[in-house]
Amino acid sequence: MKDVTNARVVIVGAGFGGLRVAHRLRGAPVRVTVIDRHNYHTFIPLLYQVATAGLEPEEIAQPVRRILRDAANSRFRLATVTAVDLKRRLVISDGDSLTYDYLVLAAGSVTNFFGMESVAGATSALRELDDAESLRDRVLTALERAANEDDPARAAELMTIVIVGGGPTGVELAGALAELHRHALPRDFPELDLWAARIILLEAAGTLLPGMPAPMQREAKRQLLRMGVEVRLNTAVSNADEGGVTLKGGEQVAAGAIAWVAGMRASPLAEALPVERDAAGRLVVGESLQLPGYPQVYAIGDIAHVGHPNRPPHPMLAPVAIQQGNHVAANILRQIAGKAPRRFHYRDRGTMVTIGRSAAVARIYGLSLSGFVAWVIWLTVHLVWLIGFRNRALVLVNWAWNYATYDRAVRLIRRRR
Repeated sequence: MKDVTNARVVIVGAGFGGLRVAHRLRGAPVRVTVIDRHNYHTFIPLLYQVATAGLEPEEIAQPVRRILRDAANSRFRLATVTAVDLKRRLVISDGDSLTYDYLVLAAGSVTNFFGMESVAGATSALRELDDAESLRDRVLTALERAANEDDPARAAELMTIVIVGGGPTGVELAGALAELHRHALPRDFPELDLWAARIILLEAAGTLLPGMPAPMQREAKRQLLRMGVEVRLNTAVSNADEGGVTLKGGEQVAAGAIAWVAGMRASPLAEALPVERDAAGRLVVGESLQLPGYPQVYAIGDIAHVGHPNRPPHPMLAPVAIQQGNHVAANILRQIAGKAPRRFHYRDRGTMVTIGRSAAVARIYGLSLSGFVAWVIWLTVHLVWLIGFRNRALVLVNWAWNYATYDRAVRLIRRRR
């Protein structure tokens, strides 16, 4: 058996799953290297609050080196992984190459444009800090243009925001934008009738929040409609440009800003591996999260599809990645000790989505909740998950300020769109 003090564990991706593996291997007799193309970890569930001027980007991000500071056996490398040579056990990046004894692929996911890549330049996704700032820039720039517009019809178009995708991100984004338009922005733009501004949420399926119980789906829609959001179900987008979106059937909807949160697919790194993938590009792994034929390679989080490709995959959520990260760390230590890896079993503790001020829907351990109680639980859980005491304190202060004053403090345009 290999000298465990020399076992090299390479983790590709500093998201929830990758960092959890490193955390669980802290103090273990292995050498861990975490590789990511960013030098920071982003708390993706709160990106929409950066996009809607509620939080600063730095408040939901933490340097990876700071996170790993207390792990003496872990190192960080800033690089973009472009390929993996599975036979030679080699991770290839734009910097150099690394050999490994155990590899954990936790590269996450990217926005899914469903083959319509031409719309990427005209819309703002919401997967990274740059995406959130881009959307905020587009929304505020469109309002500035509307304020200088003499044509009322054109001003109304510029004040229209289209959100494509009715999943958790789309619902949370729509609610936050509605509150921004109703409370903070009217004081900034007295020359505009922001009560006439439109926020349109488009969903190709017949319901919002797929995967949640039907009563929660209906409650989310009811809350959004109450806030003035236009919810259009069974409505698919066929194209988008700087002027708005084109729906299947030919209808055109003019807009000053478009957010594309219609879905995700696995990181492009998955396409570089000669293994089976599902329809969303995820690597099909065994029940122990290992790549078939490569027992020293694991895939977790958004990049992994556990079990048969025809079986529904686990949702692309942080709790899944965290649990899988814990499991993989334990399995690696079992392999080093000469024991067989164990199967992964996901414990679904529930899902929660905030819609706006004092409003949320949640399914927790099978119990459906909505309203103020669900909203408080959502706040608490997200504060606990957020990495770093400083970040938690800053986010809590901003949330308290926003709640008490109905104001948003970060109405900055960094790049004019």
